[in-house]
Amino acid sequence: MNSMTQHHNPRIFDTAEVQDFLNTVSGLDKSAGSERGKQILHRLLSDIYRLIDDFDVSPEEFWQSVALLNALGKDSQFGLLAPGLGFDHYLDMRMDAADEARGLNGGTPRTIEGPLYVAGAPESQGEARMDDGTDTDAEVMWLTGQVRDTEGKPVAGARVEIWHADSKGNYSFFDPSQSEYNLRRTILTDDEGRYRVRSIIPSGYGCPPDSPTQQVLDLLGRHGQRPAHIHFFISARGHRHLTTQINLAGDPYTYDDFAFATRDELVVEATRIEDDEAARQRGLEARFTELGAPFTEVVFDVELAATTESELQQRHKRPRALENA
Repeated sequence: MNSMTQHHNPRIFDTAEVQDFLNTVSGLDKSAGSERGKQILHRLLSDIYRLIDDFDVSPEEFWQSVALLNALGKDSQFGLLAPGLGFDHYLDMRMDAADEARGLNGGTPRTIEGPLYVAGAPESQGEARMDDGTDTDAEVMWLTGQVRDTEGKPVAGARVEIWHADSKGNYSFFDPSQSEYNLRRTILTDDEGRYRVRSIIPSGYGCPPDSPTQQVLDLLGRHGQRPAHIHFFISARGHRHLTTQINLAGDPYTYDDFAFATRDELVVEATRIEDDEAARQRGLEARFTELGAPFTEVVFDVELAATTESELQQRHKRPRALENA
């Protein structure tokens, strides 16, 4: 695009004609419709019209942008591009600020949900196996942790929802080659607030190189890679719902996540267990007799902040796969 100092066409944004036109386009001269929707759209259109004026956007550039938006919609990639442009992280920043204003401090930090949650995963007490056993090249992961309140007291019966990619970076439901709810489970913590999961080490993934999302990132000179990570929803009565994810330490993109999900407190070491005695000491054979060394152990303990506000005890509403099924 042309720079502001190389403006070739006259600026018209501040003229009465354009301002009246914006009011008409936004429906401000109509009694029907949503007043909040009108105000938001008026602000959005005003910013875009001014941008077109300031950067002397050509018709060719405008229609190229429209084609890109169409491609994003056709491929259902708005949910992929949004975190890449920082929207998800910015919303988290706003929620962090709101918590601080309420005095709702402490607890494991939140980070972005992403677009790949699927509702209705199988539920179990205390422990579960998440993988279906078909990914024989994947490394076995033993994922454990304890849910506590901010005073260190275990939270029994907390719902720990976990989902992650397979060893190729793909998610069940969105990848039709995987079995239903593969690598997706809900575990209710035991009397000591603990959960235990057998799964596989997930792989990071990248935006498809020929995708419209990557086209935008290329324009910005940025990559579209995510590190190996594991998603969590954690909830319990009387506590703030937590949406978070952990990044596995040592991944080349752990601190260079295109989706801006990394927080220092959420980078977790994965410990390689090489001998069967270490497995027996953890009581693994009693739970999954076929689980033997070597495997990788990941420990993620969670602290939930207390709240009496019922709204904060639930995950926020947004479109999610099978949420209303």
